Amino acid sequence: MKHDHFIVQSPATPAQQLLLLFHGVGDNPVSMGQIGSLFAPQFPDALIVSIGGAEPCGPPPGRQWFSVQGVTEENRQSRIDTIMPTFIETVRYWQKQSGVSPQATALIGFSQGAIMSLESIKAESGLASRVIAFNGRYATLPQSATTATTIHLIHGGEDRVIDLAWAVSAQEALLQAGGDVTLDIVEDLGHAIDDRSMQFALERLRYTVPKHYFDEALSGSTPKDDDIIELL
Repeated sequence: MKHDHFIVQSPATPAQQLLLLFHGVGDNPVSMGQIGSLFAPQFPDALIVSIGGAEPCGPPPGRQWFSVQGVTEENRQSRIDTIMPTFIETVRYWQKQSGVSPQATALIGFSQGAIMSLESIKAESGLASRVIAFNGRYATLPQSATTATTIHLIHGGEDRVIDLAWAVSAQEALLQAGGDVTLDIVEDLGHAIDDRSMQFALERLRYTVPKHYFDEALSGSTPKDDDIIELL
């Protein structure tokens, strides 16, 4: 399938993990690729790809997944639902191209890219094993969740674009629904990613043990070696 993208890292041997990055409104995959490059040293066997939004936004090379012109709490979900099949198809395309399973796939998004990543797991459970959501939110809070995907919310404490309250509400909703979620608040940070945000993201991907491992241990089954944390 044709779509705007930038390959940040392609290992010489078959990829063991897949990290897909999704930018904010009006940004582009090359710019978001700079964030992707910060993951590369910790994940040398990962295919890391920065994906562009599905449609143009503002001056080239700006992209977006859905327009925020006239967006409201009432129509945001429908705009996301309209483009979501394309988003999911894009994730599936790179999983097929890389030969990497959903269990070793991480979706990493900022702002609108984080919204799409979170909503994709709501739309299709098990699409990826991890989501890193920088300064994102759900359009509508999830009513159900599984531990197939571990959600890592990382949010600026002073975000005036997507208020921290949205991340707190997301964490509460996921926990209530039985999901697996972490929330890290970056003090004095607005709507941005800084070194502290990245440190949280790297530590979460490398060291947070998914809840489903504990559930499997309690049930007497043996955890599979296919989560991204197991492949470092």
